[in-house]
Amino acid sequence: MGFYDTVFEFIDMRSFSNLWFWIMLAVVWSSASHWVLGVPFDMVTRARRNAHAAADLESLAAINANRLIFIADEAGLWLTAIASALLTGLALLGFLYGSEFAQAVFLLIAPLSFVFLLSLRTARRVLDTDRAGDALRRRLGLHRIVVQAIGLVAIFFTALWGMYQNIASPFL
Repeated sequence: MGFYDTVFEFIDMRSFSNLWFWIMLAVVWSSASHWVLGVPFDMVTRARRNAHAAADLESLAAINANRLIFIADEAGLWLTAIASALLTGLALLGFLYGSEFAQAVFLLIAPLSFVFLLSLRTARRVLDTDRAGDALRRRLGLHRIVVQAIGLVAIFFTALWGMYQNIASPFL
């Protein structure tokens, strides 16, 4: 038995039985819920107690909201087309043709597309009505809660599908 055979036998290369996939899934959702519109959430909590931190929060939230809206306005149609094609291709490869890697990537990226759409909506609301103070902190806190809920549901269904894949094909 060669070196590569030993390594591939020791490390399972299937996505749902690979520890690195689950670590990456946890890191992605942890990061998505920590960075709210590009603003670290600890800055939101710090802004409640400190006026300077509140001014920084308002500035950073406005900068990131403007940036996100600019990207959506300038390249939104192209981004939508590319993301739709990518998600459709991954779904077909994964669930129609049985590629476990494509299933794993789809289950990772598809919920993040909902987070992106939610971020666009939140960015527009931040620029329109909730620019400063308690309204901004409340909007960012609500956004974080919804992102965490999406992440919870996504992790739950990914775990269910991963367990099903591991039980259905344990020796592939």
